[in-house]
Amino acid sequence: MKKLPELRQRVIDFCFPAESDTWLAILRIGLGLQLVLYALSLRDDWNYFLAGTGHGLINRNLGEAVLSLESHFVPRLGWLVTLGTHVGFREETVLSIAWICLLGSGCALLMGIASRFSAILAWFLHLCAAKSAGFVSYGVDNFMTIGLFYLMLSPLPDSYSLDWRLRKPRSNDPQLLGFWRRVFQFHLCIIYFFSGLTKCLGIGWWDGSNVWRALIRPPFNIIDPEILVRWKYLFPLAGIFICLLEIGYPFFIWNSQTRKIWLICICAMHVGIGITMGMYLFAFVMIVLNVAAFGPRLSRMECCTASLQPQKAVS
Repeated sequence: MKKLPELRQRVIDFCFPAESDTWLAILRIGLGLQLVLYALSLRDDWNYFLAGTGHGLINRNLGEAVLSLESHFVPRLGWLVTLGTHVGFREETVLSIAWICLLGSGCALLMGIASRFSAILAWFLHLCAAKSAGFVSYGVDNFMTIGLFYLMLSPLPDSYSLDWRLRKPRSNDPQLLGFWRRVFQFHLCIIYFFSGLTKCLGIGWWDGSNVWRALIRPPFNIIDPEILVRWKYLFPLAGIFICLLEIGYPFFIWNSQTRKIWLICICAMHVGIGITMGMYLFAFVMIVLNVAAFGPRLSRMECCTASLQPQKAVS
C-alpha cells in the first residue's frame, strides 16, 4: 500500500512534466507556415473545388451531402455560404473571404498575433474546407486539423510570439504546457503504431509492391518509371524499413538514447515521401508535428529554463 502514493506521484510527474513553451512555438510557427503554403497552393483552384455547383462531376454540394450521412454537425463551408446569402453575399464572395481569412490566420500564427483567436479560426476554416472537399482531400488535411486542434487548446501565447512581447502576460504554467505536449505525443505514437501495424499485416510492404504502386500512381508519379525499374530491388528493403520504423515509433521515441535517431529517421522518411511523390505539404506538416512533439532542446534558452525547474521533464 505504501507504494501506491509513490506510483500515483510518478504517473502525475509523467503526465504533467514541467516544460517550457519552445515546443508550442515550433508548433505555432510551423503550422502558420503550413497554412500559408496550403492557402497559396489552392489560390487558383479554391473556388473551382469548393463551388456548390462545379463544372465537374464532383462539387461541394455532393461532398457535403455525403458528409451529412455521417453527421449533420461536422463544420462545412456550406454553413458559411448559407449565412452569407442571408446578408446579400454571393457564393463566390463568401468563398473568397474564407480563403483570405484562412491565409490571414496562417500569417497571424506565423507572427504570433492574436494567437488563440487565429488558431481557432484556422482550425475551423481548414476543417470546413477539408470536409466540404472530402473527395479531393488527403492525409495532409487530417494532420493539419490534428495539429491545429492541439494548438488552439494549448496555453497560448508562447513567449516567442508578438502577443507575448506586446502584452507581456503571465508565464504559462509549465505543468499545463507539459500536459498538452504529453497528450500530443501519445496521439502521434498511436497514429504511427497503428499505421505500421496495418502495413505489417499485408504482404505488399514486405515485398515492396506497395512502394512501387505508390510511386507510379498518378499524380504522384514524378519519377521516371525507367529509374524506378533500375532500383526495384530496394523497394522491399524500403517497405520493411518503413514498417519497422512506424511500428517501433512508440517504443523507441521515448528512450533518450534512441529518440534522436528515431526522430531523424522519421523526418528523413517524410522528406523522402515529399521528394519522390511530390507531397511537399504532407512531408512538411509531419516534420513539424514530430519536431514539436519529440524534438530535442533547440536553444540555449530552453536548456536554461529546464535547468531551473524542480523536475526534469521526460520528453
